[in-house]
Amino acid sequence: MTCTQHPLAIIQLERPPAPVRERIGEQARWFIDALDLTPHDYIICRPDLGEMLPEFSAISGAILSGSWAMVTDHAEWSERTAAWLRAAMEQALPLFGVCYGHQLMAYALGGEVGDNPRGWERGALPIALQPGAQSDPLLQALPSRFSVWLSHRQTVLTPPPGAHVLARSDGDDCQIIRYGPHALSVQFHPEFDAHIMQACLPEGADFNPAAQPDTHQPRLILQRFWQSLRQREQLSA
Repeated sequence: MTCTQHPLAIIQLERPPAPVRERIGEQARWFIDALDLTPHDYIICRPDLGEMLPEFSAISGAILSGSWAMVTDHAEWSERTAAWLRAAMEQALPLFGVCYGHQLMAYALGGEVGDNPRGWERGALPIALQPGAQSDPLLQALPSRFSVWLSHRQTVLTPPPGAHVLARSDGDDCQIIRYGPHALSVQFHPEFDAHIMQACLPEGADFNPAAQPDTHQPRLILQRFWQSLRQREQLSA
């Protein structure tokens, strides 16, 4: 795989509980493996450890990870990342938010986040694309319904002004949000596979990896984002 001139920033937002880390590592590793990244392709940033968020001119784009934290806790590192996101949008930096990262992007840009009144979404569940999705560069040619890996209690209750909801599920009205030409977020986990999902479920949860539906479409969305960064770098070289 050809590496980009500027690396992808993987913004890891806190770390998993110890039992999860011991089985499958941390969030950044899941994205590295999902995209088959080389060490030259990416940097990892940990704002929760006090690290400075990257300069926009030093990276090709950013993925914002999931987290066991809650956006509504308004932790210092989360609010600092939200401010960085607002500035990143002004600079047209390509952004891709996942789960907590999805909720944080929506909150940062003026949406409302809170507990999902319909409760938890866990496991492989179907989502339905909405009008406009088929013309989106990251979603085009995908089926109108497909299964995704989900594990969340909070959700985007109201999207930011001007944002477009491109997918919904029975349990969540904001599964994919497009904020502008360079920024999209998803409530589900395109970096997950059945092994990661199983490790993230509560202890004792009934789960048979072999019985899960096909979930390759979400990974394709993530891969298209990464490919778009490489293409953008090549055009600017």
